[in-house]
Amino acid sequence: MICVLSGGVGAARLLRAMIDVVEPTSLVAVVNVGDDVVIHGLTVCPDIDTIIYTLAGLSDDARGWGLGDESWRVMEELDALGGESWFRLGDRDLATHLYRSQRLAQGLTKTDVTRELAVRRRIPVTVLPVTDDVVSTEFDTNLGRLTFQEYFVRHRHDLAVRAINVVGLSQARATSQVISALRESDRIVIAPSNPLISIDPLLRVPGVRDAIAHRRGEVVAVSPIVGGAALKGPADRLLHQFGHDVSPVGVADFYGDVVDRWIIDEVDAAYGADLRARGFAVTVTTTVMAEPHHARRLAEAVLA
Repeated sequence: MICVLSGGVGAARLLRAMIDVVEPTSLVAVVNVGDDVVIHGLTVCPDIDTIIYTLAGLSDDARGWGLGDESWRVMEELDALGGESWFRLGDRDLATHLYRSQRLAQGLTKTDVTRELAVRRRIPVTVLPVTDDVVSTEFDTNLGRLTFQEYFVRHRHDLAVRAINVVGLSQARATSQVISALRESDRIVIAPSNPLISIDPLLRVPGVRDAIAHRRGEVVAVSPIVGGAALKGPADRLLHQFGHDVSPVGVADFYGDVVDRWIIDEVDAAYGADLRARGFAVTVTTTVMAEPHHARRLAEAVLA
């Protein structure tokens, strides 16, 4: 079993590459839920849905979120009525959120509903929310405290951030399924997701870091920084704002001793010496998954 700590797009693309080189049923994605939101009365889980849509071959890769072949009539009508329409949900995408919200109202957990959605979409990978409890990543900005989606979508993550808070951790616990997966897996992979707002909130859920504390020798991480920049999203700006070097070394220092082996891109090969001096093993390969053969090379390196 291989356990992949996952955010959204980067993790989804890595998982998609991995299912071509390893038995898909051996993969477990443990997914961040700090960016989940209740909007229009519906529970939306962006990272979970991105992974399921991508593995089902249904995602809109050009847009980077949601389903392909989408229409927007509901949002157009909502906008005409003067409703909140800055958080766009396509007509097909709405079906997922309607289904999830109904099942949660019937007493199922987020883990239960995610399993049902994965089965419906014929996903062979096990997809696990890190917790069934409500946790929320929030940002202190010059506009005040913002929820994840207000920061990321409404303001297009174009704000200076003073602090990142994960609300609800004191009442939250990782699920038993997640703890078992972390303890029993042959390898733990940290996907190239945003370290500060995708992976760190996941690691901070009580039970997660403790479960992998003695597994360091089996933990491999893929750097989300390539050539001094993030491929998508604000990881590079956030690292800089919080005083971290915008490089694989900066990400490694942020994660600390959780990781044993780092996978870095060929353009960052020069950082290998600094990482090895810090006690990490290092693999240098392509980490940009825009082309299928590059994605496969990365998956093979992760599994090597």
